[in-house]
Amino acid sequence: MSNTYGYIRVSSKDQNEDRQLIAQKELNIPDENIYIDKQSGKDFNRPQYRKMVRKLKKGDVLYIKSIDRLGRNYE
Repeated sequence: MSNTYGYIRVSSKDQNEDRQLIAQKELNIPDENIYIDKQSGKDFNRPQYRKMVRKLKKGDVLYIKSIDRLGRNYE
């Protein structure tokens, strides 16, 4: 059975994640499967991102509001 996850990132503590959170709630993603980081996307060394990646299994679905929420450097 696959699970559905959501990932939210804002670049600073002053930015608001509400828009992204509302979009994921509309998809009925369980609260415990939504991971939120409040820091720069310059690298992938983010606590909630790393926790989420460890939970993801083959067949799971990950929703993000926009690809740039994952990060800026994809190389």
